[in-house]
Amino acid sequence: MSALALETAQTIAAATLKAGRDKGFKPLSVAVYDERGALKVLLSDDGTSLRRAEIAMGKANGALAMGLGSRALHKMAVDRPYFIAGVTHAVGGLLVPVPGGVLIKDSQGNILGAVGVSGDTSDNDEIAAAAGIEAVKLAFDTGA
Repeated sequence: MSALALETAQTIAAATLKAGRDKGFKPLSVAVYDERGALKVLLSDDGTSLRRAEIAMGKANGALAMGLGSRALHKMAVDRPYFIAGVTHAVGGLLVPVPGGVLIKDSQGNILGAVGVSGDTSDNDEIAAAAGIEAVKLAFDTGA
């Protein structure tokens, strides 16, 4: 049984998209996974460009697979590209090592899941993901 309830994941996703709209970001896609790696919610704003949902999934899945926000994965990709290429292969290609993949944590620091966002700049994607997580009063970890 997942510690991240479906209703909570739905609220995170909706709040993420709302944050993007409120900040004037381009249309976003958001993916929310639980700690088991099960996809709980996948939403896309109207007007989102092609394959944004898959990119959002790759950001969240990569963060969850490595236990690190995707900002840290981006640094690894710059510093150790062969390692990230190997990990990407090991997780079936579903790893996008740029900001926008954010871990969801409880107050004790336990990982409850991850949010991935794609559609605007990677920094803005990350801002929207963090806002979605904050909306349910959970902690977030971008890998900064």
